[in-house]
Amino acid sequence: MTGSADATIASVCRRERRALVTLDTDFGDIRAYPPAEYFGLIVLRLERQDKSQVLSVLERVVTLLTVEPLQARLWIVEADRVRIRD
Repeated sequence: MTGSADATIASVCRRERRALVTLDTDFGDIRAYPPAEYFGLIVLRLERQDKSQVLSVLERVVTLLTVEPLQARLWIVEADRVRIRD
């Protein structure tokens, strides 16, 4: 879905009950994308967006999934922390 409009991506994720992992910080706006309406939203807010940095952060996120529910939540993931909003 690369290049698709945010609204299209959001609609597909809701309809198919898919979690969204994105570098697009627009999805961090809970007024536009209320977490309760989604299976889960993970927004990566990284200063460096090179492959090695993104993969490193995603490894940490995958580990966190074993102890924190994702459904109906927004995770804002930075290089050194994760903030979770319901």
